[in-house]
Amino acid sequence: MPLLVLPVGLVIGLSLGALGGGGSILTVPALVYLLGQDPRQATTGSLVIVGLTSLVALVPHARRGRVRAGQGLAFGALGTAGSFAGSALAAHVAPAVLLTGFAALMLLVATLMIRRSRAAAASPAAPDLGRADLEPMLTLRPLSCACPRVVRLLVTATVVGLVTGFFGVGGGFVLVPALVLALSFDMPTAVGTSLLVIAVNSATALLARASSGTSPSWAVVVAVTTVAVVGSLVGGRLASRVPPRLLTRAFSVLLVGVALYTAARSLPRL
Repeated sequence: MPLLVLPVGLVIGLSLGALGGGGSILTVPALVYLLGQDPRQATTGSLVIVGLTSLVALVPHARRGRVRAGQGLAFGALGTAGSFAGSALAAHVAPAVLLTGFAALMLLVATLMIRRSRAAAASPAAPDLGRADLEPMLTLRPLSCACPRVVRLLVTATVVGLVTGFFGVGGGFVLVPALVLALSFDMPTAVGTSLLVIAVNSATALLARASSGTSPSWAVVVAVTTVAVVGSLVGGRLASRVPPRLLTRAFSVLLVGVALYTAARSLPRL
């Protein structure tokens, strides 16, 4: 087993535990370029690694009351159709195209994460209105439908599911801002709840890929997952001690570097 399993798993776990996402987007290029996996194998194996690690990382957040289970499960269920559609589409895309798209996605995510950290530093934390805001959408009282918010929630959940299924990532980099904007969660609650949604989306996408015949390298998957689980528990502690803006910006720089490397390797093969 390559020694690179240790740093790869730690980075993935630390990011998931501390940021509620981001580490999953590193899993595929790490499995391909560092651990020698085929891109389709890597996207399938990534779903197992990210899903299981997210479930473990969820525990310390739940103990601190930072997980809204009902809203998280509902959001994950709404993204089911997108997960199945993304998984079906990925099976018909050439590996070089998949990796090039992945590089573009990483650059986009890095940009969004930096912008989010700057916005958080410039404005005070918003009140946690998630429970109150979701209630009107889930009741059937006459004339009380929050239709624009419902549509936004459906579209966001579907897009997250689509990204999860197609690229084999948890979608946490989209989930955290989506939960803040669509359900008015505060940041700690959004991070904790996103881990539950990531686990649901990963399981759904993995189920959709079950009939494709693509099987990951289970020895690599088990090894990376084991290390990532440890990293996620450490990341959960870091989230309470290290300024989120510092973590976000450091991870964004890492994303840019990985994205440029992935693009340099995949673009000539198009």
